[in-house]
Amino acid sequence: MTSTTIELAPVCKALDDIASAMERALAGITTLRALLSPEEQKQETELDPKDPRNKYEIGGLMKLTERGIEICYRLFDAGKTRYAVKELMDISFGAADHRFKAWEKAGGVNREKMPLD
Repeated sequence: MTSTTIELAPVCKALDDIASAMERALAGITTLRALLSPEEQKQETELDPKDPRNKYEIGGLMKLTERGIEICYRLFDAGKTRYAVKELMDISFGAADHRFKAWEKAGGVNREKMPLD
């Protein structure tokens, strides 16, 4: 019998690629659901992820304001994926992932909601 050595880096990359593809597929399903559900589309319009009050510039970089962070959280409350929030808020996937983890830590859908002043 011969022993086979498996390199973990390519396996991990393949798993990451699969996870990303699944995330994109879920985002597509969410988008399709929004197109078919006027109520959900209305809610997204009220949140307005592209509102200029959601970001501010510091040192040439755009950062989320407290309002922008709350919009991210409300999108997660509505069942949006990290990839969907990335697209809607025009932020990086890493930023969306960071906000998702912070949202979970804050209690997820059961967290205390902040006003959108």
